[in-house]
Amino acid sequence: MEHALSATRIWRQLHQSALHEQRSAEATLAPALAAMLPPRQAILVTGGTGFIGTRLCAILAEAGHRVTVLTRDPRNGRKFKGRVTLIDNLSTLGRDTPFDAVVNLAGEPMVARRWTPERRRLLCESRVETTRSVVKLIARSRRKPAVLVSASAVGFYGIDDAATFTESSPGLPAFTHDVCMAWEAEALEAERLGVRVCLLRTGIVLGAEDGALARMLPVFALGLGGRIGSGRQWMSWIHLDDIVGLIIHAMAVETVRGPLNATAPEPVRNADFAAALGRALHRPAVLPVPAFALRLALGQLADEVLLGGQRVLPQQAQETGYQFLYPTIEEALKEIVG
Repeated sequence: MEHALSATRIWRQLHQSALHEQRSAEATLAPALAAMLPPRQAILVTGGTGFIGTRLCAILAEAGHRVTVLTRDPRNGRKFKGRVTLIDNLSTLGRDTPFDAVVNLAGEPMVARRWTPERRRLLCESRVETTRSVVKLIARSRRKPAVLVSASAVGFYGIDDAATFTESSPGLPAFTHDVCMAWEAEALEAERLGVRVCLLRTGIVLGAEDGALARMLPVFALGLGGRIGSGRQWMSWIHLDDIVGLIIHAMAVETVRGPLNATAPEPVRNADFAAALGRALHRPAVLPVPAFALRLALGQLADEVLLGGQRVLPQQAQETGYQFLYPTIEEALKEIVG
């Protein structure tokens, strides 16, 4: 009982520190990120109230940029306290509404539930249709944005624990590959309009506020965490602050174009990640999650996202000069939970 209460106190402290870290990150990162962009940029962000978008929009607004956020429910934008403009439909923007950059992050969460036929359709259409609408907005705009940064995922590469993938690597057959291919193809249509396009192939984003790590923390804080399946699968991950930094890097650096792997330079095996998280929380991490149970509950989702993986390296980010704040899993977890 005492151990459980201690773990609960740790989790409450982590939850409180997450809010503090978000506020302090806005204050400390904004000046550096503002220096990478011309002042008072007009930026449109779809998916701006999600995990990544919330941090990105807050930092851009803090830096003095004019941010417009597309959200299905404007009530989700109350967190910005009036610092951004909220819209619920791109059709409300006229031909004379100029944007210097567009960041397209919208899409249904891939791991929220089992991939039924209806869920597969929704996962693909939520990404493709929003991206198509963004490109149509760009097409009818009198003044085109300089750049479109459009989300994708490392699922583009399929599943292969023996290979190493960079931006030039072809993808392997998988549902995630098919979704990313369709998603990216829509975004690349903006190139026909003279817009530089960056395809942000995102790994597992780590932060205490939301995402995969936030769901793991209560379990690991109780000492009940461990590897998933064999633990041999690769995890290509990135700290929340680094993916925000990479998005702004992509907006600011004109040589960045095409696929951009949004992953830290040192991916880890799942078992090594579990051990590192246990050490960061000062808890054991020795209770594995059986593969058969995940397959029974989640089907192909489990095989492609949880039990499979890919070792993805951020070649273009490093070649174009991006400096990762958290290049190793130890540094990232220390900042998040330490």
